[in-house]
Amino acid sequence: MARIIDGKALAATTRARVAEEAAAFTREHGRAPGLEVVLVGEDPASVVYTRNKEKAAAEVGIRGALHRLPASASQRELLEFVARLNADDAVDGILVQLPLPKGLDADAILDAIDPAKDVDGFHPLNAGLLAVGRGGLVPCTPKGCLALLDHDLATEGEPLDLAGKHAVVIGRSNIVGKPMAQLLLARNATVTIAHSRTRDLPALCREADILVAAVGRARMVRGGWLKAGAIVLDVGINRDADGKLCGDVDTTEALSHAAAVTPVPGGVGPMTIAMLLSNTLLAARARLAASAAP
Repeated sequence: MARIIDGKALAATTRARVAEEAAAFTREHGRAPGLEVVLVGEDPASVVYTRNKEKAAAEVGIRGALHRLPASASQRELLEFVARLNADDAVDGILVQLPLPKGLDADAILDAIDPAKDVDGFHPLNAGLLAVGRGGLVPCTPKGCLALLDHDLATEGEPLDLAGKHAVVIGRSNIVGKPMAQLLLARNATVTIAHSRTRDLPALCREADILVAAVGRARMVRGGWLKAGAIVLDVGINRDADGKLCGDVDTTEALSHAAAVTPVPGGVGPMTIAMLLSNTLLAARARLAASAAP
């Protein structure tokens, strides 16, 4: 029987650490780190996500604010709003909740965010820095996945040695798949990115020491797709035919094949918000260091 990787527990530990460091930042600089979340429209899932982010920020001592713009907001209005947040020195992190309403160019909006405040890690500059291994702000979900790997499988306090491991990432999005692959490559794993046009996907998955599923298809990955002893990170958040929350992996089947599996809910999801808080603190420190540099 596979081990369940507890994302809730690690997220709680991460939040506690961020709370301590945010308090120290506030004492030293006379203000709390600032996170501004922008929601355009009334997408039900986005409303819940943004409220959770605002609440999580407040709980760790980050000054969080949720700005709600109507679905009728124009591209120009949203760009001008982002520009005001960019110019506000008390703002360390900016997050524009996706998806945006039809008619708005998400790429243009994300490109307009100051890369130093891009706590989602979606700006092309941060994506490029990740690709060449030069730091920057890393997207929260893949960063959380790597933290789960290290926490669950660390040896004597050292990060998991991924050198030579075959990692298969199912999904090629800019938000999860591509940055996840970059993070694994940086740790010397051999990485394959699979997608909807990959031939014989089950056979490829059976070669994976580490499998990351991020495709958005309920229970697509079956137990028979998994190599004995594999580590499975399930990024998917879906609803099945009965309306029940589930991931991209059939967890029940995976438990009989893999060595370790993240559940849905309670796996990768909690780590995404925890990494957002961590990124906000990193951004606040980096901005102050940059302003103090000669």
